Order: sequence, then C-alpha cells, then structure tokens
Amino acid sequence: MRRPIIAGNWKMNNTKAQTYALLNDLVPLVKDAEAEVVICVPYTSIWAAGDAIKGTNIHLGAENVHWAEKGAFTGEISADMLKEQGVEYVIIGHSERRQYFGETDQTVNMRVKAALAHGLKPIICVGETLEEREGGKVEEVLVRQTTEAFKEIDKDELDNIVIAYEPVWAIGTGKTATAQDANDTIAIIRGTIAKLYCEKCADKIRIQYGGSMNPKNAKELMAMPQIDGGLIGGASLKAVDFSQVVKYNA
Repeated sequence: MRRPIIAGNWKMNNTKAQTYALLNDLVPLVKDAEAEVVICVPYTSIWAAGDAIKGTNIHLGAENVHWAEKGAFTGEISADMLKEQGVEYVIIGHSERRQYFGETDQTVNMRVKAALAHGLKPIICVGETLEEREGGKVEEVLVRQTTEAFKEIDKDELDNIVIAYEPVWAIGTGKTATAQDANDTIAIIRGTIAKLYCEKCADKIRIQYGGSMNPKNAKELMAMPQIDGGLIGGASLKAVDFSQVVKYNA
C-alpha cells in the first residue's frame, strides 16, 4: 500500500510572521493525520517553517533547487543550502517554473539528480496545457516529461521520489479534472514508470494530483486507485482548508 502524501505549495506567499501564524494553527489540526504531510515554502520562510514544525509530523519542503553545487547563479539555491536548513522535500519542474522561468525537461532532470545526490526527495511535476489536452497530446506530453525527468535515475532512488500530475489548465483556475480523468491520466504516468523500470517499481511510486484539489473534492479524488495524494496550492494557505484536505477521510 502506498502511503498518501499531501504537500502544500505556498508559492510566493507568506512572510516570516505569517509563516509562524499559519503553522501554529495548522500543527494541531493535522497532528493525527494518516497521510504524510509536507509544506513547501519560499526560501525566506524555510527557517521559520522548520522552527514552527519542529517535533511535529509535518515535513519541510522547498519550491525549487539548482542543479549546481555552487557558482555564479544569482538568485538560485543549492541542494546543500536547503539540506542545511532541514529541508527534506523539494518541488521540481512546476508548471509555473516551466512557463515563466525557462524550465525544460532537461533542466528538470538536472535538478532531480542534484536533489537526490544530496539526500533531498524530489516532487517531480508533470502535466499538459489546455492546448495540448485539446489537441489529443496528453499521453505524448506526459510520457516525454516523465521519461526525461527520470533519465539516468537509478531504480534504487524511486522510493525517494514523488510525482505530481498537475494539469496546467487546472492550476489556480478553479478548474479540476474529474476524478476519473485524473485517475486515468495518472495511470499513463504510472505505466511510463513501469516501462522505464518495472511493474513493481510503478506500483510503489507515489503520484499526487495537483490541479485545484480542495476540501470539497479531495475525498472523491483520493478515492481513485491511482491517486496517492495532492500537491495543494491555494488551499494550503489556510490552515483549516489544508487540514481538511489532509484529513480527507474524516
């Protein structure tokens, strides 16, 4: 059985004070959650978030990592820097990074390798745009993105990797794939992992849904056999909403 994993992606939100306030509210609400709980926060909130969740069941994550260990990469953060701050998970390849900041399938792979080499657990994002979906290219896009992201990644590392299927057209729009559509599409990703590695490998890897999951639809989505969790955007910025997603079966 794959343990569900619910990860909050705060994006560019929350100051240090707001981080403490949100997490002080969240900690007691999810303390007995069956799912694994992760918060991925902006770089400036990492220390505060780590301090606020110390000794709890919440895991700390970042929103990106650079592929180089150090160097002339103004504005970037290395895996070692994140590890030093107690980060465990890191989001890689989010559609907003691809859309606005030039992320490619190749740089996603480079970041994944760097994260794994330094003991971080990547949450690898894949997903199609509305144009690609309407053009019948969903499978083509997901197979390509998944294959490129896992290039030269050893089978032994799969236990440390989470995949997030995030249909680009459903992020921050309020639109959501139907539970069945999300399940069927994630099956494509899982099938790709089976071809790249093995059936058992595909059965073990956790795949989240990341397109506007919220307290109203979380239970239905999480009831699908292929969906192992959620990468939560807007709903992760409110303690009660996020806790309701985390405790979707309550």
